[in-house]
Amino acid sequence: MYNEVFYFVITLYILEFLNHILMSQELYDQLDAKYRALGEKTETYLKGLLQTKPITYWDYIQVDTLLSLQKTRTNFKDEKIFVMYHQVTQLTLKMMLHEIKQLSEAAQLSENIWLDKLERLNRYTNLLITSFDIMKYGMDYDDYNIFRFALTPASGFQSASFRFLELYTTRLQNLINDKGRARLPENPTLDDYFENIYWKDAGMNRETGKMTLTLKLFIEKYEDDFKQLARKVEGKTLEERFAQMKNPSEELKNKLREFDHFYNVKWPLVHLETAQYFLDSKGETKAATGGSEWKKYLSPRFQQRKFFPTLWNEEELKNWGM
Repeated sequence: MYNEVFYFVITLYILEFLNHILMSQELYDQLDAKYRALGEKTETYLKGLLQTKPITYWDYIQVDTLLSLQKTRTNFKDEKIFVMYHQVTQLTLKMMLHEIKQLSEAAQLSENIWLDKLERLNRYTNLLITSFDIMKYGMDYDDYNIFRFALTPASGFQSASFRFLELYTTRLQNLINDKGRARLPENPTLDDYFENIYWKDAGMNRETGKMTLTLKLFIEKYEDDFKQLARKVEGKTLEERFAQMKNPSEELKNKLREFDHFYNVKWPLVHLETAQYFLDSKGETKAATGGSEWKKYLSPRFQQRKFFPTLWNEEELKNWGM
């Protein structure tokens, strides 16, 4: 009896050992196929693996670098909150661009993928909307109204991420407000659209052509990139990809409408309310650091930015932002 148990246990160990060898060989064959497809030698990479250190959370996320990026210009404690809030906003916009690019760059994707991506986009946009409470209630009113002068002429208006997201999502003509459309020639070029794009009204006197320094610096740094992207995505914006779909569901249309309303109405309105709290709650009507007419510029009724205008009826378009 003892010998039978002994041989049984030995047999199990042998089988387990053989199974381990087979699994190791299968894994090696997969790695070998991967590197051979790249024209590389598997052994070279395995030798390198022997020398690598274990990955840690702080190295993978780059925590030390990330937490060292909050550089302030004054000694007011809440300025650091201001910086971190805007950095979180930029990371959120980068997540949104990550999703939008996938929908733009693929000619055909299933509706389920669209619904999943739009659900993410709506979740991220809702995060942007609710996060304004950090700005409104996370900074001392008097301190902010002092340290903000040290930020001149910088402005959130100068966020290129906003503009990249708009260009990936909709056609240029949807980024022109009524006054801009009245200035367009009969057959507008890309340059004509950019000359009259809604966001330039924030820092340009249309009668004199004079720009604020905020707008001038922004154009010098980014406008060539914006125009290059506009050419690249022509016919491939989310608006146009959606128009190419056959028989899209009501669920998909509603998700697109929700994204349009969140991003182009609710978020600007919350931004406007926060600006009013700090710049006009006592009736002072303080100037924005970038010199824009912020009461007018931040209003969705002035911007008139719509990503998917064909999904809204005439009355909804007329009352946009009201």
